[in-house]
Amino acid sequence: MQGIIPSTPAEVLNLPPAFKTKMNRAFTLAKIFRFWDRPYKKAATAFEEMDVKDKFYWVYKCTNPITRVEKGQRAADLVSPNKRIVDLPKGFEKQASITMGAAGDLFQTEVLANSKDIFFENVTDLLFDQTISYANFESPITEQELKQEGLSDQEIPIECCTPTQFDILKGHKGKNFNIINTANNHMFDLGIEGVRATQKILKETGILDVGTNGTPAEYGQGKIITKDGIKIGVVSATFSLNGRQMPADENYRINVSKLTSKFSKPELDILKLQIDHCKAQGCDFIIASLHWGYEFEFFPRQQQVDTAHALVEYGVDAILGHHPHVIQPVEYYRTKRDNNRVAVIAYSLGSLAWNLPLRI
Repeated sequence: MQGIIPSTPAEVLNLPPAFKTKMNRAFTLAKIFRFWDRPYKKAATAFEEMDVKDKFYWVYKCTNPITRVEKGQRAADLVSPNKRIVDLPKGFEKQASITMGAAGDLFQTEVLANSKDIFFENVTDLLFDQTISYANFESPITEQELKQEGLSDQEIPIECCTPTQFDILKGHKGKNFNIINTANNHMFDLGIEGVRATQKILKETGILDVGTNGTPAEYGQGKIITKDGIKIGVVSATFSLNGRQMPADENYRINVSKLTSKFSKPELDILKLQIDHCKAQGCDFIIASLHWGYEFEFFPRQQQVDTAHALVEYGVDAILGHHPHVIQPVEYYRTKRDNNRVAVIAYSLGSLAWNLPLRI
């Protein structure tokens, strides 16, 4: 029997009949009255904060991505009409320069087995022919054996990646990612073992992992990489761990912050601690790697825009966002703290590789 590759997560959802009946009624009403044509303002994005309506909305977005901004928001405000804003100021003397290639979410996928040095073939120049290459790695690496997990209304599937699969995802023909973000909502899927195994393999591979910490002393510190004489600090946090709780004595392991909570304002303390650390280390530039936002929505919420601007004014020079699984705008933001400095804000880099179980 052949497997069918699903086009959206909704196609592999395992839902009880009563839940599915109510959900389909909600979809019918949404299409008639068009109340989900724009982002559902009160929606939760963290699984642990979701009620039934939030789950209906999430499934709806899987097959009907939200392509409009929030009410009162303007798409034009997120995209600079003048690309010359990024030109260097008059009289600027260039002493050194670097380039950076950035990708969004990387999951292991069933097609990896025969994909070594093939998977990235069409984007290798954009990613690996740059001074620094970056991606968000959306799962822990482990030696554990796990069955294929399905999507349901009760829990988020467990994501994992074997060392062999990671060997394929880490780079192309000897060129590896320099930086991999490990603070995301799936990083604690396999508990402390998964975090430790991931950190160990990244260290052995020579890749800088950002968002997870090996010791309590590292918590609140940014990660630093120097290329061509330019010192880059990287700070990171994830909005959620899908409701999974780290043991109290291991809370330092993953940088978690309520960046997009349904119930509270964005919490930025852990990011500001890391930014302060990078400033103290004399970093030339600081990059924020943020796992946040609302899945299958093509524009960030206004609260995210305000948060991004606040982080830039605090000291961040670029923001690399991920989690929504779709591309969102890139904003060029001239800072108030330095009129000659323009921050690049990529609200969501989308997904480069995403695993969905086959339907049989």
